[in-house]
Amino acid sequence: MIGFIKRVAKRFVKDVTLGLVFPLAYRYFSRKPVVRGRVLFFETKETVMPDSFELLFKRLEDDPGKSPRYLTLNQNHVSYVQYLKNSVRALHDISRVEVVFLSDASDLVSCIKLRPETRVVQLWHACGAFKKWGMSTAELKFGGSKKDLLKHPFYKNLSLVTVSSPEVAWAYEEAMVLQDTPEIIKPLGVSRTDVFFDQGFLTNARNKVKEAVPAIEGKKVVMYAPTFRGRVAKAEGPNKLDICALKDAVGDHVVLLIKHHPFVKQLPPIPSECADFAFDVTRDLPIDQLLCVADVCISDYSSLVFEYSLFGRPMAFFAYDLDDYCDWRGFYYPYDELTPGPVFRDNESLIDWVKHVDERFDSAEVDAFRSKFMSACDGNATERIVLSVW
Repeated sequence: MIGFIKRVAKRFVKDVTLGLVFPLAYRYFSRKPVVRGRVLFFETKETVMPDSFELLFKRLEDDPGKSPRYLTLNQNHVSYVQYLKNSVRALHDISRVEVVFLSDASDLVSCIKLRPETRVVQLWHACGAFKKWGMSTAELKFGGSKKDLLKHPFYKNLSLVTVSSPEVAWAYEEAMVLQDTPEIIKPLGVSRTDVFFDQGFLTNARNKVKEAVPAIEGKKVVMYAPTFRGRVAKAEGPNKLDICALKDAVGDHVVLLIKHHPFVKQLPPIPSECADFAFDVTRDLPIDQLLCVADVCISDYSSLVFEYSLFGRPMAFFAYDLDDYCDWRGFYYPYDELTPGPVFRDNESLIDWVKHVDERFDSAEVDAFRSKFMSACDGNATERIVLSVW
C-alpha cells in the first residue's frame, strides 16, 4: 500500500512539475536575453561528461566566439528533491544559451515552450539503430504506454538530430516522434567516433589498456561487452558466458576483457580459477579504448558493434535469451539479418568459433554492415556538426 501511495505521489509531482512548474520557471527566466555564443552541453543522468560530448566541447572551447559549459542533473545520484532543484537551475541556464547539446532523452527540455533564439541539437549516445527505444518501445514490456510517452515527451524542441548514416534516419524519426520534421535528422556522423581515426588516440588506448591489464601483452584480446538486462534502475549484467570453458579452450593465447553496461551496479563475479585469464574492466577502462584494442568482440544487443565495425575485426553475438529479449524490447531490423557475425545461443558453439576465429571470420560481412550503418562516420563528423549548427 505504501509503495502504491509513493508511486501515485511521484506521478502527481511529475505531472505538476513537467506540466506547470518547469514551463512557468523557464518562461520567467526567458525574460533576460540569450547570451551570444553561449552553449550548454546538457546531461540528465551521468555525473561526468559523456564521450558523446567531449570532442565537440573541446572544439568549441578553441573557438573564441563560443562559450561552452557542461551541466548535469545528476538524476539517480541525488535525492528526488535535489533533482527537482537541479532541474529549475538548469532551466535558468537553458533560457540564456544559443545552443543546447543533448546525448539522451530529456523530458525537461521537451516540456517547455522553447524560445526561438535557442536551438537544441540531439547527438544521441549510440550509433546505428539496434534495439528499440523511445516511442518505438510503446506498449512493449520495456517501454511505457503510448499515452504516457506522449503526455510527457522526451524529444520535443529538437532542431537537429545527427545520425551515423542515411539508412537509420527512419528509426530515429519513429523513436523520437519526428514524423512532422524528418528533415532535421541528418547523417552528419557521430562526433565521438572521430577518435577512432586518430592514430594518437589509438596508440594511447593500447597503452592505457596494457597498463591496466598487463596480461594482454603478446596475446589476442577478446572483449565480451553485453548490454544490461531489465530496467535501467535495476539493471543486471548477464552471467551466462562459461568463462572457465573458454579459458580451457583458448587460454594459452587469449585474454578475456569483460565490459558490462555502465547501468549495471552489481557486476557478475569471475571464477577465481580464471583470474589470470578474464578481467572485468567495467569500472577501470572506457569502452572507446577497449574497442581500439579488442581483436575480437563478443556482444549481444549492444549498439557498440556499430563503432566496432569501423575496425573491420571479427565479432560474434551471444544471444542465449534472444526470444525473451525480443519480446521485452525488440529490434529495428530482424536480428539475424542485422548482426555482422555469427549468432550463438550456447557456450559450446561460441567457444568453438572463438577457437577458430581466424579461419571463420568473414570480413565482407562486417564491411557491408559498416557501409550500410556507419557511412557518415569517417573521422570528420565533429567538424560537419559544427558547420551545420553554425
